[in-house]
Amino acid sequence: MAQDGTGKGGKKGKTRGYGLGGIDTIMSVDDVARQAEALAEGGPDRAALHELVEGEPLVVIDGLRAGYGKMEILHDLCLAVGRRQSLCLIGPNGAGKSTVLHSIFGFTNIFAGTISIGGTDVTRMSPKDKLKAAGIAYILQDNSVFPDMTVEENLWMGGFLQNQPAHARAAAERVFAKYTRLRERRGQKAGTLSGGERRLLEISRALIMEPEVLLVDEPSIGLEPRFIDMVFEILEDLQKTEGKTIIMVEQNAKKGLEFADIGYVLVSGQVAMAGPGDTLLADPQVGRLFLGG
Repeated sequence: MAQDGTGKGGKKGKTRGYGLGGIDTIMSVDDVARQAEALAEGGPDRAALHELVEGEPLVVIDGLRAGYGKMEILHDLCLAVGRRQSLCLIGPNGAGKSTVLHSIFGFTNIFAGTISIGGTDVTRMSPKDKLKAAGIAYILQDNSVFPDMTVEENLWMGGFLQNQPAHARAAAERVFAKYTRLRERRGQKAGTLSGGERRLLEISRALIMEPEVLLVDEPSIGLEPRFIDMVFEILEDLQKTEGKTIIMVEQNAKKGLEFADIGYVLVSGQVAMAGPGDTLLADPQVGRLFLGG
């Protein structure tokens, strides 16, 4: 983000940064990155992360080194979240937040470390096996609906790995029973839906395979505030009512930490800070660097 400022000769220029607060409090993106780097020194160890888990951990990452091609993005990263818990990853651009989700789902090169779900090592599983056998679903940050297909057909596509099409159709009917907004538009082309409705469809399509773990990448991106609230209400219902475990990346750090049971601050591919979501939300360092406070 940027905020107008006045440069030499009274000319208006651009102040690069998050654009929050008064002009004297705005931090540049480089300043945020430098100060965030300082947080990474002496970050939480594996034991401290496991202390944030309620009950037995469901998703565990231990000593993960991963990236794209030969480039390593995540460096000895650890993570733990329990069944029916939610975890939100925040941090500066380039910190590796989405790479964590990509690694869990099988979109990166794994150089070292392990990823386990319910005690089963899934590190080397393909994305389709993680969806079908390990119960992990990935909700992309980009608009991923099929615009020329109907809402109903989009839902059926969520069950493409099921052995019998009837199972996908039955799951779609359960979605329609739960979400009136989609039921009323079942025969409508997905490309005509509002932004909030498309995000609801993307989330619902991921539910067709009845996953236990939802990886949610930037659920609020590009949405109006009223739709952001709707999406987080849906995610809360999936966690609290249906028992889903949610691991989320969210650029709206305040909204993400308000929602999540656990929050991690990632910096340069490592966990710099971790704690209950509301504790991180109240932390002055987190507020200054990521919440505009």
